[in-house]
Amino acid sequence: MKESLLIDKYGRELNYLRLSVTDRCNFRCYYCMPEEGIDFASRKDLMTFDEMLQLSTIFCNLGISKIRITGGEPFVRNGIMPFLSKLSNVEGLQEITVTSNGTLSNKYRAELLDMGIRKINISLDSLDRHRFHHITRRDSFNEVYAGIFQLLDAGFDVKLNCVVANNKNIQDIIPFIELTKNYSLSVRFLEEMPFNGSDGSQVLSDWDYKKIYEYIGQHYTDINRLISDANSTSVNYKISGYKGSFGIIPSFSRTFCGTCNRIRLSATGELRTCLYGPPVANLRNLLRKGASIVDVEHEILAAVAQRERDGYAAEALSNSSVHTSMSALGG
Repeated sequence: MKESLLIDKYGRELNYLRLSVTDRCNFRCYYCMPEEGIDFASRKDLMTFDEMLQLSTIFCNLGISKIRITGGEPFVRNGIMPFLSKLSNVEGLQEITVTSNGTLSNKYRAELLDMGIRKINISLDSLDRHRFHHITRRDSFNEVYAGIFQLLDAGFDVKLNCVVANNKNIQDIIPFIELTKNYSLSVRFLEEMPFNGSDGSQVLSDWDYKKIYEYIGQHYTDINRLISDANSTSVNYKISGYKGSFGIIPSFSRTFCGTCNRIRLSATGELRTCLYGPPVANLRNLLRKGASIVDVEHEILAAVAQRERDGYAAEALSNSSVHTSMSALGG
């Protein structure tokens, strides 16, 4: 593996790029955007796929070895599959993964497998059709649920991401874990974050990672903690005898900042060295001004060098932008 040149002042090596290909989505999940939607970026403001490919190549030259494709919902953007095909051939890139809401990814199963893309994260916050509809404001549960097993049958490594919130889906936690009894998938429970594009006045969920684990512990006595990757955002567990596993991601508590290896690029070219921080550069603008590869590399390296210690320090720089829609941030 190529040694990364992206090392911040605290010695953390960045080798993982989260690339948002669109801010648009066919869902309206309450924790991601307001019901009426957001002011989506105009077509001219979105990076072209050629620009994304050029920037991805630059990132990989600097040591990025894994790229996660995010949105919005990445599969709603026309041209996504030809782009992924080209991206899969970028030198130095060892893994491409995708985060999707599961409504469209199944139609591309064969193509994804042909490209070597086998890891898909599906955002799914309830195993009940009515609660799913209440959370997403869309009646697509049956399609998403069936698609999970089709992906598993096709040989994909599937993770389900569930945002936990009081009065929304607490009753789904144990059914999700029971889903891992007979299926080799991973369910991850995430703390809710205030990134829904509102003014931030909503009350944050009191279901933090500790409370989620305590709740699970009331139902199981044979929980085994797993050894996780050093850069994992989730603390992972397995119930004895179950095929799959579950994890808890302290996304708002931010206990994983010390080993974070991620950098983010939005669909409009905004570079973030922390999810909670403000954009530190706009790489789309650099390209469109005719910047050279060396100029872009310098901008990226300079941004990484100034990366904050953790999400709290980064958030202090954000002012109101912390409440930007997750659809625009790219997760």
